[in-house]
Amino acid sequence: MTWRGPTYRMVDGERIDGAWCHIWRRDQYGGGYYLDDLVVFADGRIICEERTDLAGLAKKLAAGRWAVTDPEAPPLPGPSSKWESRSGEPLTPEGFVLEVADRIEALNQRPTARQRCWDAIRQYEQRPTEDHRELLRAAYLAVPAHLRIYVLGDMDRQDRPLRILLTDIGETVDGDGPVATAEMHQGVLDYFARTNKAVEGERERRAVQHADDPAAPGRPALVSHETVFPQGWPDEPGLFMLRNDFPAPVEFAGDTYASVQHGYWALSAADASDRGRIRDAASGREAHDLGGRATRRSDWPDVRLAVMAGLLRAKFTQRPDLAKVLLSTGDARISYTGFEDSPFWRDVPDDRGRNWMGRLLELTRSELLARQLLVT
Repeated sequence: MTWRGPTYRMVDGERIDGAWCHIWRRDQYGGGYYLDDLVVFADGRIICEERTDLAGLAKKLAAGRWAVTDPEAPPLPGPSSKWESRSGEPLTPEGFVLEVADRIEALNQRPTARQRCWDAIRQYEQRPTEDHRELLRAAYLAVPAHLRIYVLGDMDRQDRPLRILLTDIGETVDGDGPVATAEMHQGVLDYFARTNKAVEGERERRAVQHADDPAAPGRPALVSHETVFPQGWPDEPGLFMLRNDFPAPVEFAGDTYASVQHGYWALSAADASDRGRIRDAASGREAHDLGGRATRRSDWPDVRLAVMAGLLRAKFTQRPDLAKVLLSTGDARISYTGFEDSPFWRDVPDDRGRNWMGRLLELTRSELLARQLLVT
């Protein structure tokens, strides 16, 4: 199953995180099956049109009301040799219930079956006794069967090292593979040792390469909403001052504009008379409308980002009160939303939204902070 998310629901003001995947549901009227969304939440609630829990999920799967694979698809042929096979075990209702239980553990930030299997591997490495091998066997078998080939994160060897190690010496691995020997068991331990060394080397390399990563998580994303004030802009400072149409005179490129919006659209126009009309527009909204109707400069696609960056830099360096508002956002990602600006400039919940305004505001904020540090 492919899990998607995040999603959540609210219970008494508390956010309950979730994830969802597709599942087949039987049509109670037509008798056929159709795909539906099955949503799993951290508190164990499961919703697929109906509400249930893990026990209820198992019952619905057993009764054929829900299915984990298309019941009408022809069965796939099984592998001729388990040892030679490169495919995992088939997805079964029992395996899916275990996978859902694991998903609930992950949503609660508790160890999953895979993580518990790795804990057992580490324990066996430290003390390779028969008791620890049995604990490892139990941890491995607790992983949903269709996911076991992924447990080591090595798609070349898949889970073969574990299958070898858990086969008693003198027995045939997988029933049709090689006979397990003490040398093969030691080879698995050597494999884990090499893996550990490689992982540690990569961790050290990443520590050097990512040495400038923030040590603590940043602030939550900040959304700059498009705002309208029919009675006039508020006197108290607020995040609305980040908007391009906020009336803050900007001196830029030898002229003065009533707002960033005025400057951007005036400078986009090819004709001098259009530039003057846009510059003198009564509001940022009117400047936008006039600018959108004017003939654009031929080089505008190449220079528009630089022009916008310059206008923002001028706005916030020439107005310390506005700079204070921008700096108050800390290191939060700025999502610039709205309806009037094109998706190139704003954040849109699909692939079209580039959020260049949010990015340039973050850049301007960094420049302001750097300037403060240099002054002090």
